Amino acid sequence: MVDRHGVRATLALGLSLVGIGCLIVSATSSAYVFLSAFSGLSALGFGIVATHVVSTAIARLFDRNRGLATGIATSGATGGQFLIVPLIAAVLAVFSWRWSFLAIGVGCLALAPLLWWTLATTEGDDARAVPDQAASSLKADLGAIVQKPAFHVLFWSFALCGYTTAGVIETHFLPYASFCGFGPVPSAAAYGALSAVNMLGMIGAGWLTDRMNRVVLLGSIYILRGLTFLILMNVGASYEMLVVFAVLFGAVDYATVPVTASLVASHIGLRVMGLAMGLISAGHSLGAALGAWSGGYIFDLTMRYDWVWMISTGLAVGAGMMVFLLRDDRQALAHAV
Repeated sequence: MVDRHGVRATLALGLSLVGIGCLIVSATSSAYVFLSAFSGLSALGFGIVATHVVSTAIARLFDRNRGLATGIATSGATGGQFLIVPLIAAVLAVFSWRWSFLAIGVGCLALAPLLWWTLATTEGDDARAVPDQAASSLKADLGAIVQKPAFHVLFWSFALCGYTTAGVIETHFLPYASFCGFGPVPSAAAYGALSAVNMLGMIGAGWLTDRMNRVVLLGSIYILRGLTFLILMNVGASYEMLVVFAVLFGAVDYATVPVTASLVASHIGLRVMGLAMGLISAGHSLGAALGAWSGGYIFDLTMRYDWVWMISTGLAVGAGMMVFLLRDDRQALAHAV
């Protein structure tokens, strides 16, 4: 959608869908309507305004310091938790859960026209940033993308990224902390530290993307992430070790996003970057789903998390080695799709 209708229309539509879905959820008493609004409208809108669309927007609007801009913009995915989650918790403490959905819905609908107005002056630049805007079919664009070896490297490495982040950590970190004997408050504090460093890691990775070999950077991030799981395996009863893991993992958690987006722009092309990033992000989601499910299955089978972390170590290191198959050529953008 962003490849054909532009950044402004895509993001405004996504925010509107999230807002409308949340408003419906806040008002309905029907389970069917609740599921349709939450898992339908809101989920669709969330997918539209996810990091792959934001990174595509930034790539088209920025020529200089594109990596840093992408890191800052996409860090909102984790940075927003510090603002929204406490506010929602405060609303829940005073009012019912319906008011929390109402607040999110109103906020999204208020942001949609603001975003539309803000991007109005850059929409023309957005179009000019993409060479060869000749219309093409979805089938043709898909064919052009899958013929690029770089796409397969980035797709599968990002799928493994999803397994080792949203899959095993976002799903099983807090249960693992409880398994180790830590209470809900210290466990949540450690996860909060992870999220804080995650935001800084994304910005830092974006800054480095503009200044060093991106293949080395992305591969190193994956390998370092794999090594952090070795710390997690040895937490035991030490809360300090849990915090050390949270800080180190947070630094390399979503730090892959700005680097991957930059490589997609140069190796696959700005014209189809929205579609390419959508496909790659879908791989991330599939990996996350597999990580969440397999982590629970392995724990139920063994009553331990050791194999979950060992598998994650191997997959993260494997993703890093896979990335080293690429060549960093910043001039490739002129010859990409």
